[in-house]
Amino acid sequence: MNWFSTLSHESYKLHHYFKTFSYSKKLVLAAIFSALAAILQSTGNFLPGIGYLISPFATLPILICTIISIPFGLQSYVLTFLLLILIQPGESFVFPFTTGIVGLGIGITSLILKRRIGIIVFTSILLMGGICFLLYIVHFPVLGPITSTSPSLKVIGFIYIFSFIYSWVWVELSRFIFKKWYKLMGKIAEDPKIKKDFKN
Repeated sequence: MNWFSTLSHESYKLHHYFKTFSYSKKLVLAAIFSALAAILQSTGNFLPGIGYLISPFATLPILICTIISIPFGLQSYVLTFLLLILIQPGESFVFPFTTGIVGLGIGITSLILKRRIGIIVFTSILLMGGICFLLYIVHFPVLGPITSTSPSLKVIGFIYIFSFIYSWVWVELSRFIFKKWYKLMGKIAEDPKIKKDFKN
């Protein structure tokens, strides 16, 4: 694995493909993915135990929306937050600073920074900042009762290591998703012009 390589050429091609979609079609997709993200984020409360393994995947719908269009990714991020306020207010504290910010960070940096290491570092800083904000500013026990809400350089260091590894896993997973998604879209695209764009 080359840390300085481009993460995925497929993400740019997918972004280019979705430019052919109308505004209303993008809006519908953003709404659908926002609802899906809210449901996934809420599973920790709806399905105690296994739900905590499912809820991190709330990152994926936000990531997909951001690859479709950065403005729509931001809209999906905000809409998911608003939906969580209605259905799971407790999760509305967690989502914007953890799973949501990871999806948004990877999506935006995949289209702008492009390099794997830049994407991981930027996203890990966002995630660390989000966790520290919840833990030390809001005093929300996002890491559970084992972590004090009093600032500690040692704990912040561990938070960054966790954030880096977590972001790295999601970056590699997103690379796999982009490749599979690209192949799927190439198969279902019926318009010859779109097929030609996929081959270029």
